[in-house]
Amino acid sequence: MSHPFRALACAALLATAAPSFADEAPVRFDDQFLAARGLALAGEREAALAAYGALLDASPGNADVLLGRGRLYAWMGRWDESEVDLCAAVEASPAYADAWAALGDLYLWSDRPALATGAYGRWLALAAVDDPAPLIARGRAARAAGDLPAARADFEAAGERGADPQRIRDLLASLTPPAPPPRIVRPRAVGPGGLPWSASLSVDRSSFSGAGIDFTDSVASVRRYFTHGSLGLEALAANRFGIQDHAFALDGYADVWNRAYVNVRFQDGPNERLFPRSRWRAELFQGVGRGWELSASYDRLGYTPSVELIGFGVGRYIGDFYVRLRHLYIPATPGTGSSNSDRLLGRYYYAGDADNYVEVAAGIGRSDQSTAFVVGPLPASHSWSGSVAVVKYLTPRIGIKLGVDLGYGLEGEPYSNHGFFGTLYTRW
Repeated sequence: MSHPFRALACAALLATAAPSFADEAPVRFDDQFLAARGLALAGEREAALAAYGALLDASPGNADVLLGRGRLYAWMGRWDESEVDLCAAVEASPAYADAWAALGDLYLWSDRPALATGAYGRWLALAAVDDPAPLIARGRAARAAGDLPAARADFEAAGERGADPQRIRDLLASLTPPAPPPRIVRPRAVGPGGLPWSASLSVDRSSFSGAGIDFTDSVASVRRYFTHGSLGLEALAANRFGIQDHAFALDGYADVWNRAYVNVRFQDGPNERLFPRSRWRAELFQGVGRGWELSASYDRLGYTPSVELIGFGVGRYIGDFYVRLRHLYIPATPGTGSSNSDRLLGRYYYAGDADNYVEVAAGIGRSDQSTAFVVGPLPASHSWSGSVAVVKYLTPRIGIKLGVDLGYGLEGEPYSNHGFFGTLYTRW
């Protein structure tokens, strides 16, 4: 019988009822077979194959020899040749339990768990009623096939047959999928959906109650993503107190080591009106534990004198939620006092991905500073702010962000502001 027909015959045997113990018993091993098996166990595989071949020439269809050579082929990863031999073995001796066990192993090792389940089932029908091994084997095949209830039933039945309790506990535990790894959304550090480019346009407009003053800020950016980071070019514009200014920035993200990435930014303001002449920034993010993320940042603003910003943050990912608290400290400079601020941000990734989320933020600040417009220091100023925003990707390539913000401050006289902001995203 040719090889393809032997495999078909094997499949037909799997579909038939399990044979009874009345079928003929396996042939007794002779010295030559023991020698061939010894070569196989010693790792002399080519010599073992030659020995098995000689035995089959002398005794064609011998189930023991077919089993031995079929197992050896399986150990060598030669799946097709192994299947031919093992199917021939169970065809020659349908009551040969070891041959069915070997056939099940072959199918499991070659990623055919459904066929492995059937072969192990034939082994189970032929095995002793107190033998847990075929139940464990069939349970492993069912697990590989994704049939977890069937796998659990087989593992529990094997435990009732006296299998090692710790092994059964480990097998049952393997049926519980591990908790998903904590979500770490690295902002703009990895290209979404395999798309290497993105661009955005943001506008933020704020009004101050009772003062008739409006602020408008806008940012246009384009970003290129790489395997371990990204680089963006930004154009910034601002209109405040009737003064207009613009700046340009390079903004990069890069992986640095396990669970860590860094954001490095340089901004140039050629007019030095509203934007500083230069601004350098670096922030390191480090994932720790399950879902925690720590960060530290340093900014240097090129005013006269220069201004430093030192920040520390701690974030936590919990399922589809992210919460981050960031503290910012501005050391005192000649003529000004120091200031501190804290900002709490929360996000809900309502679509279960990193693109779509609702964001709520709240901040509070306190500053001890003097001003050039009056003699002596001003009383300490306090401020509060809050915002709500929604990000929604309408298609995998087009997204929008819409939000509102409000604030309240006390610096000699109280003031309040409110505004709205929006961003249009595209990627390709």
